[in-house]
Amino acid sequence: MATYTKDPLLGDRLSSKPVHELNAATVRFCGDSGDGMQLAGTQLTNTSALAGNDIATFPDFPAEIRAPAGTKAGVSGFQIRFANTEIFTPGDQVDALVAMNPAALVTNLADLIPGGILILNSDAFNAKGLEQAGYAKNPIEDDSLSGYQLFPVDMTKLTRLAVDGLGLGVKESDRCRNFYAMGLIFWLYGRSTEPTMRYIEEKFGKNPAVAEANRRALHAGYNYGETTEAMVSRYSVNKAQLRPGLYRNITGNQALAWGLVTAAERSGCELFYGSYPITPASDILHELVRFKNFGVRTFQAEDEIAAITSAIGAAFGGALGATASSGPGIALKGEAIGLAVMTELPVLIINVQRGGPSTGLPTKTEQADLLQAMFGRNGECPLPVIAARSPADCFDVVHEAWRIATRYMTPVMLLSDGYIANGAEPWKIPDVETLPSWKVSHPIAPSNGHEFLPYERNERLSRPWAIPGTPGLMHRIGGLEKQDITGNVCYDADNHQHMVNLRASKVAGIAMDIPLQEVSGPERGRVLVLSWGGTYGACATAVQCAQANGGLVAHAHLRYLNPFPTNLGEILQLYDRVLIPELNRGQLRMLVRAEFLVDAVGLNKVQGKPFAVREVVKKIEDMLA
Repeated sequence: MATYTKDPLLGDRLSSKPVHELNAATVRFCGDSGDGMQLAGTQLTNTSALAGNDIATFPDFPAEIRAPAGTKAGVSGFQIRFANTEIFTPGDQVDALVAMNPAALVTNLADLIPGGILILNSDAFNAKGLEQAGYAKNPIEDDSLSGYQLFPVDMTKLTRLAVDGLGLGVKESDRCRNFYAMGLIFWLYGRSTEPTMRYIEEKFGKNPAVAEANRRALHAGYNYGETTEAMVSRYSVNKAQLRPGLYRNITGNQALAWGLVTAAERSGCELFYGSYPITPASDILHELVRFKNFGVRTFQAEDEIAAITSAIGAAFGGALGATASSGPGIALKGEAIGLAVMTELPVLIINVQRGGPSTGLPTKTEQADLLQAMFGRNGECPLPVIAARSPADCFDVVHEAWRIATRYMTPVMLLSDGYIANGAEPWKIPDVETLPSWKVSHPIAPSNGHEFLPYERNERLSRPWAIPGTPGLMHRIGGLEKQDITGNVCYDADNHQHMVNLRASKVAGIAMDIPLQEVSGPERGRVLVLSWGGTYGACATAVQCAQANGGLVAHAHLRYLNPFPTNLGEILQLYDRVLIPELNRGQLRMLVRAEFLVDAVGLNKVQGKPFAVREVVKKIEDMLA
């Protein structure tokens, strides 16, 4: 349906071009890593969130810190889907692609739908740029793009004209091209420019010339859409009908940081966060340093070992000790994680997974650290393992991880991944009073002359969390095996057997303290899709598609990976076949087969990319057939 609307930049004059209403739109900005594509995508995300849309994003960073400009290795992208209904993924394909150079075009064109909108910075399609991208001819001129709505725009030239007279150099002027591209997309989808104008003032207000240049570029791109004869229509996506409440846009790493702060506050503990910078976990530290007003202590350590041992020391002192890394850093933390297990101290260990092994694909997503989380330490060293399913879910998962850690006096491994960490979605800001609340208690000096027994157990097999320096609570601590009850160093063979079994029993007993596994869909059926981590969105959407087509398909998404929920085995027996999609070669599938003797089928890829919904749908259809 086409309508006419009043435009925020056109004053009282109505836009002369028809507006077509859409249920959803998917847009991707792509260009060189210095072209500001992440900023462009973030601004479109924030603007769409404020417009009331449901959103899902997929930032895609180059693996090299600074690949040569104009090369395919240096392409950076940001994809956003905004919709008037609830969505779970940033979309399989894009409706509109903005490519700032030939390398961005050649690496992203395959994801543009046939007939989709293709906006190119034609100034970058010169001889050098075409050669770097591997083009023998200019695709703008050889009709190879005739299957798309092609709009070549002289963005570099028009941006320079827009900022002329402000005294900026050529490089400074060209840095404003992303705002020009933003303005054009804002016009195309009826997005308000006001939030971005506020951002410009906050970010660049101390440099008036740069602030004015970005404002001019934004307006120039917006007005180009209205005045050019090439673009004959525009689009709108109405508000989504989400649960009533106050929402804000949030990334997974932000949610982890805020979850740590609130979990500490609600449990009456101080928060200490020790970490060593690593992609894609570093933003957790960047976010936490902003909360010194809550007593948050952050420590950028000299290496991964120092990071986790500082967190263990903080836990020994009664604080919420937390650390985060990615797979390579978790490997380096391995021995110290064993120390936390042996000392039975509550420590949160966050693994924001990325492509591996070794340095691997540091900016790409993967789920290949599940077996590392389960078994990646020397000796019999069990840990509870839980995983977040989406950016907003990270906030809740931290609370649950800390609850388990303090109730059972054990370190807990929390799994996220690069897709969740950098992606964003609307987050319903909770009422503080509804957040989980429990006050951690520490023992006081024994009365009646009783000896303090640091490894005495309660009904959950948890030992007391004694604070150093408390009179009468002196005890040994360290990595050597402890004698049961007394905590003295003990080399006795039977005691070691007993303590190994006890620590394993304690972790296994957590299964009685977590929710039963839920299933979305029929209680019995032909296919059960079992997922974990960041595959939630693609799997949930794919199952909905299969159900809409009449398939007896259900979906179960695991938050708790060690131990599994107590009813999981029973659920698996209710379906003819079990499908486990994973961004690895079948790690959960191996665990499920071993634990429940179920002949689960895998859908696996390790390409540094999340699943497309269509990939999961096709596999479900094959299994149904």
